[in-house]
Amino acid sequence: MTADPLAYRKSAHRPLKGRNILITGAGDGVGRALALACAGQGAQMLLLGRTQSKLEAVHDLIVSAGDVAPVMIPGDLNTLTDEAAEQIGAAIEDQFGELHGLVHNAAILGARVPLAYYTTSDWQAVLQVNLTAAFLLTRALLPVLQASDAARVVFTSASDGLRGNAYWGAYAVSKFAIEGLAQVLRDELDTTSNISVHIVDPGPRRTALRAAAFRAEDPDDVPTVDSDLGLYLYLLSAAANADLPFRALARQWRNADAARHT
Repeated sequence: MTADPLAYRKSAHRPLKGRNILITGAGDGVGRALALACAGQGAQMLLLGRTQSKLEAVHDLIVSAGDVAPVMIPGDLNTLTDEAAEQIGAAIEDQFGELHGLVHNAAILGARVPLAYYTTSDWQAVLQVNLTAAFLLTRALLPVLQASDAARVVFTSASDGLRGNAYWGAYAVSKFAIEGLAQVLRDELDTTSNISVHIVDPGPRRTALRAAAFRAEDPDDVPTVDSDLGLYLYLLSAAANADLPFRALARQWRNADAARHT
């Protein structure tokens, strides 16, 4: 397995062919890059995002590349309800019967201020998008994930979920909580289900969220969003090894994988 997603487009081998994969935040950043890479490996993509025009742009890029036309699911996770999540699950069941991969990628930064000045509305919005929406979607999509033979739920986390730092507020708390949600879900499904649960820390990426958090940073010093997608791609394939680490940093996995194939 190579960590270079473009290698699959250059060859006839498409390890995600026949697999249905839903990505949240698919209109921009890492979600967009991952959607394009998965489609290039043959996956049927389900693109969930809040901005219709961005989803349409990703859709058109996938189709123009000759890949399977994706399904667009416009929706704002900030207002996602139980009923809306269940409707998404029912629509996937009606159209595809099963779901092979669910990638929780969408996130918002929120305010970078001391907790003493953090507003309740900002706190609730960040936790809703970054945490509660992931819970609602996962719960609603468990039946269609169970219907597939080798399903994956992949949570995107960050180093902020391992150590609390000043002024990262609800964003850091949401990442701590995502780590916990993934751990609980994994423990519940580990021996009772065909669904495997993983956490990927993509590391620094040239995204709008990072630009807002690090305003003085030169974006040219930060890896692009399509760097180090290999771990995501491997986890979403049916060939993923059961002994892969539960939590992994994309860059470290790339280096280890490259060493195994030299």
